[in-house]
Amino acid sequence: MRILILGAGKMGSFFTDLLSFDHEVAVYDNDPRRLRFLYNTQRFTSLAEVDAFDPELTINAVSLKYTLQVFDELLPHVGKDCILADISSVKTGFREYYEQAGRRYASSHPMFGPTFANLGDLSRENAIIISEGDYMGRIFFRDLYTRLGLNVKELSFAEHDETMAYALSIPFVSTFVFSALMKHQDTPGTTFKRHMKIARGVLSEDDTLLREILFNPHTKPKVEGIRTELKRLLQIIDERDEEAMTAYLTHIRQNIQ
Repeated sequence: MRILILGAGKMGSFFTDLLSFDHEVAVYDNDPRRLRFLYNTQRFTSLAEVDAFDPELTINAVSLKYTLQVFDELLPHVGKDCILADISSVKTGFREYYEQAGRRYASSHPMFGPTFANLGDLSRENAIIISEGDYMGRIFFRDLYTRLGLNVKELSFAEHDETMAYALSIPFVSTFVFSALMKHQDTPGTTFKRHMKIARGVLSEDDTLLREILFNPHTKPKVEGIRTELKRLLQIIDERDEEAMTAYLTHIRQNIQ
């Protein structure tokens, strides 16, 4: 299959390495410096070069802020049967875009990401495939993720956004609060250092991604839940209620079993 990958960042490079030995792959990035170390692939710095390549599948791996914009710029350069695919963490507006474009599409979310995951061993990681879209596109990603040993789940666009509000917004907001209260520590403990590593990783993400995760319509109730739990915990602390604290700790330990 002829596969075009848009964007030579961490995920774009990962998919290039993964696919280039089994498929004919080309990578487009408007910054030629990001293409320097890619091998066994064609390298494009202009979308005009895509015309001759005539991809059968395009995987959009650019920053979320530019994903749909780059699709718009790409459309005149690919055939009507080319499957448009994204791997975005946030799908807000994507279904509407694909339906309006009238093109074959496949949407998925490899949830391992480049920040924390060991890309050499993904056996404990997950991926979501959006149930709407082109059947062959979904099969392609299911086969690919299965070969990587990923746990694959199929969700609709709406179910994906609701799941991400839970899976991403709660840890992200908790990280924001930790970072907002941060001050220099001369003798940080192990737990503190682990939280700091997580915070640096999360805050290294693109601002657009962080913003869209928080602006997800399903996020607000999750954040309100954090506020409710903090209020409950503060009451226990204020009252120095040992029994209530024991019951609270028992409850939250059961949640993470």
